[in-house]
Amino acid sequence: MSIQRYHVGPRLSEIVVHNNTVYLAGQVAETTLESGAKAQTVEVLGMIDRLLGEVGSDKTKILTAQIWLTDIADYDAMNEAWSEWVPQGHTPARATVESRLASPQYKVEIKIVAAL
Repeated sequence: MSIQRYHVGPRLSEIVVHNNTVYLAGQVAETTLESGAKAQTVEVLGMIDRLLGEVGSDKTKILTAQIWLTDIADYDAMNEAWSEWVPQGHTPARATVESRLASPQYKVEIKIVAAL
């Protein structure tokens, strides 16, 4: 079985597809770094939509989501954006934890596994 990699960099690929499964690298905000957790979540979810669409998948096919917050106090703000985005009846298995992220500007990071 083939492995397809997209947006390959020196440390990671943004997307890996294998066996009809899509694996996204953890996504973090790029343009809303001065904003709160909800705005960063909205941006990240848009990035996820774009990446999944690039390989022929979409948010209705998400199997699992892992969410990291730098401050668990942002849980409600993140969930507000998430609830507006995720299609009812297609909610994935999900975990959310508090963790230090790679940059103090990041408030949220989301990693997705989806079906094609």
